[in-house]
Amino acid sequence: MIRTFITPTQGNYSVTLEFPEDYLGQELELNVFKKQEGLVAEKKTTPIKLSDKYRGIFTKEDGKKFNEYITNARNE
Repeated sequence: MIRTFITPTQGNYSVTLEFPEDYLGQELELNVFKKQEGLVAEKKTTPIKLSDKYRGIFTKEDGKKFNEYITNARNE
């Protein structure tokens, strides 16, 4: 990967690129955006309830077996 930063001083700006040998003959992607433009703003997150965090991890059968195991372990 080649990454560099430039600060254009005029509306029409020419850039010359030099590529390593392993880039030749390959399809390349060139993106131009402001330095901070590609960042995603942080969202304020509300805490996730423990039950919601693990919802769907077990099948119903596995959940029943796990609950039985926990109940037996607590009774011992």
